[in-house]
Amino acid sequence: MNNLLRLEEGVARIVADDPWTLVRAPEQPVPDGAVILPLARWLENPRQQGVWLGPDDEVESLKPWFAQLPLIALDFPSFRDGRGYSQAYLLRTRLGWAGELRAIGDVLRDQLSHMRQCGFDSFAVREDKSAEDALKGLAGMSVLYGRSVIEPRPLFRRR
Repeated sequence: MNNLLRLEEGVARIVADDPWTLVRAPEQPVPDGAVILPLARWLENPRQQGVWLGPDDEVESLKPWFAQLPLIALDFPSFRDGRGYSQAYLLRTRLGWAGELRAIGDVLRDQLSHMRQCGFDSFAVREDKSAEDALKGLAGMSVLYGRSVIEPRPLFRRR
């Protein structure tokens, strides 16, 4: 994937050699190597490949396969659609997903800090945007008032 950012030990980096290929269309042939398949297609033959969920897909349906899944991607069809934030938070907090969680689709710089707080650790920034510029978006906010995946205690509990 182009324009991929990944958090490694808390530091954001541009990934030059991402091994994953995103398969979007149902009729698109599956290439050799590491692929990220849409949920319906992945469920036809669950194996050690990545899966991506749309905003209407239930994250709970993946729990039986957590041990064999190397990557879960959540799709943002529009930057105005925030359901992926909720899906990420559920995967990390309620379901205990510890593997790579990638944001795909209409991913923009302004969203990255919030995505990080919800548990994303890799971000496929929209291809018409600069990955170098997007790195600045991960610097985010210096103080978080509410709780998040990164800091589950609200500010008043941290004193």
